[in-house]
Amino acid sequence: MSNTLRFRRTALAVATAAVLPFALAACSDSGSDSASSNKSSDVPDASQPATPDASMAMDKPFGAACSGVPADGAGSFDGMAKDPVATAASNNPALSTLVAAVKQAGLVDTLNNAKDITVFAPTNDAFAKIPKADLDKVLADKAMLTKILTYHVVGEKLTPKQLENGSFDTLEKTKLTTSGSGEAYKVNDASNVVCGNVKTANANVYIVDTVLMPK
Repeated sequence: MSNTLRFRRTALAVATAAVLPFALAACSDSGSDSASSNKSSDVPDASQPATPDASMAMDKPFGAACSGVPADGAGSFDGMAKDPVATAASNNPALSTLVAAVKQAGLVDTLNNAKDITVFAPTNDAFAKIPKADLDKVLADKAMLTKILTYHVVGEKLTPKQLENGSFDTLEKTKLTTSGSGEAYKVNDASNVVCGNVKTANANVYIVDTVLMPK
């Protein structure tokens, strides 16, 4: 073998030995960066606050009158959620007139035993809008009182979303309508929902500021 050929092979070996560590280092660094990048993209940043679930937010009671509901006990939101609707309403001081009317009409068991209903519940102030003589007349007429009260009940659990532009059959056998969005809803274009989406064991309750009258 000539001296020239030996020299060339020796030079090539030296060059390869010198370049190989840098190539391996480059591959190692590249893999590390890739793994680091993937890890960063896959793992949530704990420093960023979680985005609230809009559907969860809308599943809670809403409205100005909700502030008047007791914070704890049987009449609180948590307390009412454990009882059927007529019993739950009896624990809310703002619904005492409605509860008396339900008892007068003999509808306590009917409402408590119903499955998956919605009740539009007039407040005491809503009943106070009716002249006393007229209210006393209604309370004394069981058939008329039953007709009015069952008009406030829909045979399904309604979500706020369904109230945006709705028409629903009532237990009284005629329809009521709802409209609105967000936290502002009306029933029959006249009665405002003042505390909505209140849960009881068998119903969704929307507390309203005006008694609904069937046609």
